[in-house]
Amino acid sequence: MNEERVRQILEIERQAQAIRDAAVQEAEQLPIQAEKEAQAIIEKARIEAQEEAHRLVANAQAQEECARILAQAEKEAERMEALAMSHFDWAVNYVLDQVVGRG
Repeated sequence: MNEERVRQILEIERQAQAIRDAAVQEAEQLPIQAEKEAQAIIEKARIEAQEEAHRLVANAQAQEECARILAQAEKEAERMEALAMSHFDWAVNYVLDQVVGRG
């Protein structure tokens, strides 16, 4: 019976050693896995930041283009208004000349 007890103790020690070895191996892998996950998170954040930057740049360019078009339209409106006023002055003078009898 003593021999059987020794075999049981040896088997329990073998199982304990196997559990310890598995735990050590898992503990060694945890920092590696954590580093991989951290790198994946960093890469995802970098990609999202780049995409957001591209969207912001595109939006800014669109706003700049709108501002340029609006400024051009305002300039054209001012030119047309000046032209209309010069024609208006000419028309008023023409009518006055007709009324006064100079025409």
